[in-house]
Amino acid sequence: MSLKNFLAIALGILSAIGGFVDIGDLVFNTQAGATFGFQLLWVVVIGVVGIIVYSEMCGRVAAISKRPVFDLVRERTGFGAGLATLIASEVVNLLTCAAEIGGVAITLQLLSGLPYRLLILLGVVALVVLSWTLPFEWIERVFGYLGLCLLVFAVAAIKLQPNWGKVAHGFVPGSHTGGSTMVYLYFVVGLLGAALTPYEVYFYSSGAVEDGWGLKELGLNKVTSIIGYALGGFLSFALMIVAAVLFLPRGIDPQFLGTPPLASADAVGQLGLLLALVGILFAVGGAAIETCFAGAYNLAQFFGWRWGKRERPARASRFALSWLVIFALALLVVMTGYDPVKLTEYSVIFSVVALPLTYLPILLIANDRTYMGAHTNGRLANVLGVVYFAIILLVAVAAIPLLVLTNGGQG
Repeated sequence: MSLKNFLAIALGILSAIGGFVDIGDLVFNTQAGATFGFQLLWVVVIGVVGIIVYSEMCGRVAAISKRPVFDLVRERTGFGAGLATLIASEVVNLLTCAAEIGGVAITLQLLSGLPYRLLILLGVVALVVLSWTLPFEWIERVFGYLGLCLLVFAVAAIKLQPNWGKVAHGFVPGSHTGGSTMVYLYFVVGLLGAALTPYEVYFYSSGAVEDGWGLKELGLNKVTSIIGYALGGFLSFALMIVAAVLFLPRGIDPQFLGTPPLASADAVGQLGLLLALVGILFAVGGAAIETCFAGAYNLAQFFGWRWGKRERPARASRFALSWLVIFALALLVVMTGYDPVKLTEYSVIFSVVALPLTYLPILLIANDRTYMGAHTNGRLANVLGVVYFAIILLVAVAAIPLLVLTNGGQG
């Protein structure tokens, strides 16, 4: 593999670190581990395979058509369905971006001890400056690779010496212990929602266009989606295992973003704590940029504006204004003082409701020879795509009732 292709995989790593291991995954994986131990590891596997399947479709659509998925949604589904998809995705993007900004501020507070509200403002300013000044590929690399500090949780999981037989059993769906069935199902839905959040595929597709992917990159697309999201799933396993070993026996409910790094410190020491905080900072910061840009991509592509990080702001002024406004609105949401962890839970659950609007058009476009020519879905991609769409419909219907009935997983 050439150096260029090696660096290009950063797109998948950023998507994974900022999608699988954003604040949503930190919250749901640690809470799931603290409540049900290893018993929900199988859900992460399902989520990993699902996001790989649909991200590969998105990357292939972008490489063949030279157009991102959302640009084709309105054309393929019509104005009404496209507008509904746009509105749902923008609401979810805004809530998610606000939660990620809150996570950035909390992590900076843990590192510096400065006031939370001041750090919200400083965090947003830093993210805006980095987004404005760094080229697209450097945004990918800086946040993607520094987010790999989260691998310290994998080291912690090994050092804590869990019962690996029970860990293996957790990859098999079955009966559960330690909580009610409703709460168990709530975490199933939440973990799937955190894995399949819509902004991931929109960002991935637009990033493929920004990177100029074509026919030659179809293989790279497969490698990028598989490696990137498999890595995200591996980190999710580590988070759940660490929480199961340290928090469950002690009855600790990790309601605060600062709780998971303490688990790393327990196993690895002060260096582990520092690496965990740095990893969380860049994973959550990368997710904030990713959600913000996904929202701006969707708006620009739906309305036919000039877009792209590679475009000068003067040439793509409405696109640049869009992501700045999304950052500003997210800042206002966080400054209300609402708990970012609770905001995360709501954003993930509401994103589950919007999943069918996101994934059905992708499945349709990836099978449309008008756009794809000879590169439509193969049999395996279609079987998996249809199966996962059925799962998506099921969890979308169940999400809000489970949120209400379990009081956000509290039972």
